Amino acid sequence: MKVLVTGAAGFIGYHVTRRLAETKRCEVLGIDNLNDYYSVELKRARLAELEKLEDVRFLKADFADAAAFRGIYSHFQPDYVIHLGAQAGVRYSMENPAAYVRSNLEGFANVLEACRHAPPKHLVFASSSSVYGAGATVPFQEDADTDQPISFYGATKKSNELMAHSYAHLFGLMITGLRFFTVYGPWSRPDMAPTIFSKAICGGTPIRLFNHGKCRRDFTYIDDIVDGVVKVLLYPPAAAPVPPFRIFNIGHNRPVEVLLFVRMLEQLLGRTAQVELLPPQPGDMLETGADISRLHAAIGFTPRVSLDDGLRHFVEWFKTYHDVK
Repeated sequence: MKVLVTGAAGFIGYHVTRRLAETKRCEVLGIDNLNDYYSVELKRARLAELEKLEDVRFLKADFADAAAFRGIYSHFQPDYVIHLGAQAGVRYSMENPAAYVRSNLEGFANVLEACRHAPPKHLVFASSSSVYGAGATVPFQEDADTDQPISFYGATKKSNELMAHSYAHLFGLMITGLRFFTVYGPWSRPDMAPTIFSKAICGGTPIRLFNHGKCRRDFTYIDDIVDGVVKVLLYPPAAAPVPPFRIFNIGHNRPVEVLLFVRMLEQLLGRTAQVELLPPQPGDMLETGADISRLHAAIGFTPRVSLDDGLRHFVEWFKTYHDVK
C-alpha cells in the first residue's frame, strides 16, 4: 500500500507518517517544503526520527509548485493520499495572507489536479475547526453554517472543503475532509498553546490569555487524531450517491477553559505561571467543541487519551527536547 503524505515534517504529518510506517504494511512517501514559519530545526528533528524507520522516504518539495508536485505524484503513483500540508496559524493569516493563498488554495488545487489525473483510492485532507465562525453553537456539527469564518485561515480551509466537493462531484474522486480540533502532544508546533505556555512558565515570562482566560478549547491528543486519520483512510466514502465526499469533525468533545489548561501545566512543570488576563482578540473563537457522533458512527472513533494523560506525555517530551530540568 503506497501512501503519499504532504506536510510530513509537520506536527500531525510526522505522527501520521510514523504510524503508517510502523504498521509494516505501507510504503510511505512524505513531502514537505520545510518553510521557516516556525523552527526548521524542529522539523528536521522530526525527520531524523522518521529516518530510523523502514518504508519511509522523504522529499523536500513544495506542493504549491504544480510541475514539481505533478512529477512526484506521477512517479510515486500512490494508492492513498493524506494531505496535511498547509500554511497554519490563525493570527499569522492576518499578517501574511499571501502565504495562505499560495499554500492552502493554490497548493490544494495542485493536489486535487494530480489526484484527478491518477485517482487514488482515497484522498483525506486536513480541514479545521476554524471553519466554524460567527453564529456557530457548541458542540459544532458538520452540517452547521460555516459561511462566516472569522479568520482568513478559516476561510481558506472552508475553501478547501468547497474545492474538494467540486472535484468529488465532477470527477468522482473519493475524498474525506477532517476538521481538526486543537491538537496537542509531543513534537507539537512552537506557535501552539502548550509549547508557548510551557516555555513561558519555565522562563518566568508572562502568559497573555485573551478573553480573560475564559476561552474554551477542545484539546485533542495527537494519538487520538492519528487513530482517526489512519482508520478513515481505509474506509473511503461510498461511490453513490454522488458526490463521494464527506466531512467529519475529529476532536475530544470535552472543551476546557484555557486558564485551567495553564493551571494543569503549572502542576506538571512544578512552576507558577505569570498570567495576564486580556480582552478578546479579533479572529479568535471564544469556544470550540466537536460533535463527533458522525465519525463515531462511520468508523467507531472514540477519543481514548484524557487531558491529564495527554499533557503529562507532552510535558515529558517538552522537558527532554528543551532540556528543562
